[in-house]
Amino acid sequence: MKYIVLVGDGMADRPLKKLGYKTCLQKARTPNMDRLAAEGEVGKARTVPKGLDPGSDVANLSILGYDPSIYYSGRAPIEAEYRRIKLGPGDVAFRCNLVTLDLADSENIDNAVMQDYSAGHISTKEAQLLIRDLNKKLGSKDISFYPGMSYRHLMIWKNGKEKMRCTPPHDISGKKIGGHLPEGNGAETLLSLMHSSMDFLMSHPVNQKRIRAGHNPANSIWLWGQGRKLTVPAFKEKYNLKGALISAVDLTKGLGICTGFDILNVKGATGYIDTNYIGKAKAALRALKKYDMVYVHVEAPDEAGHNGDLKAKMQAIEDFDKKVVGTIFKGIKKFGDCSILLMPDHFTPISVKTHTEEPVPFVIYRSRGLSGKPKAKARAYSESICRMKNILVFDKGHKLMDYFVKGKNTK
Repeated sequence: MKYIVLVGDGMADRPLKKLGYKTCLQKARTPNMDRLAAEGEVGKARTVPKGLDPGSDVANLSILGYDPSIYYSGRAPIEAEYRRIKLGPGDVAFRCNLVTLDLADSENIDNAVMQDYSAGHISTKEAQLLIRDLNKKLGSKDISFYPGMSYRHLMIWKNGKEKMRCTPPHDISGKKIGGHLPEGNGAETLLSLMHSSMDFLMSHPVNQKRIRAGHNPANSIWLWGQGRKLTVPAFKEKYNLKGALISAVDLTKGLGICTGFDILNVKGATGYIDTNYIGKAKAALRALKKYDMVYVHVEAPDEAGHNGDLKAKMQAIEDFDKKVVGTIFKGIKKFGDCSILLMPDHFTPISVKTHTEEPVPFVIYRSRGLSGKPKAKARAYSESICRMKNILVFDKGHKLMDYFVKGKNTK
């Protein structure tokens, strides 16, 4: 048996007036996901345990079969794992976004507005130059900045503090940052770094060039997602399956490394709507010749949701359906017995521009018949599955992987 997990990050949404009170999934043309839903088992899973923030880190950890309430230690250490940054027992990793703040009121930083959590989806080449120069300026024996992709980077604080409240920048798009700045033991260090970054970044040649070109400048860093090293049992030990993971973002790739998956990088995978969808799908099909399971993660719908961009989210969903789900559904026929798990990790509603924690709809399709007859028949794949009767329900989302692999509910 071969297993494929297809995650459309944040593609679940809420009804919108502009769409006739339908969701993006309901309105988009998704014949391949609809066919999987019509022929497979459908249900809902709570991927975010109550009490935890609804991040992609928590949700994907849950999909992989690990209880976040036991194992989760923070977002940044997962990304550090992918970047091969070794964390000592006292070290704390922070996610370091390059952001655009509206600094019109320079007298009071609390009045600054989070104009763009991604600094206009700054290019990796530009961003890496900024972070490397920032490290020379603000780095020390205890503080180090590490470049990543686009706006996503890391800061490591040796023997640092972690018990503080830090807000994800995508949660406060268009809002004043006052009231959302770091608070708690150690917050003064973060605030000092963030404030010090502003003058340096604003005068940097990279940003001066972006301003002249009409692009948002990366005029500040934003520190959040802190935590210490994540340690979990290997996926192969849990399920006796050798796995590979395909994603464009460090977070998901870091989770793959932590759980023992091999990471397959795809040229042109960007984490946005211009990503190489077909390249990911073809890489997954090639990988099935060698691996028992392939986990395919597509970030584009989530990014569109954070931007409140309805057109981009619709496009991302339709491209995911046609180029990823469709390509894989057609290509698995040569592998004989094959099971597909299709789902988002969480909701990212256009209306709120951030993640929400409600249960997500999923489909399990098995190429040569189901392990049992479907409890409920769905006409199409959408959030409406969660309101159907007689569906599979996993209040503990990490138990879904047990069912997907072993064919039995281990509630």
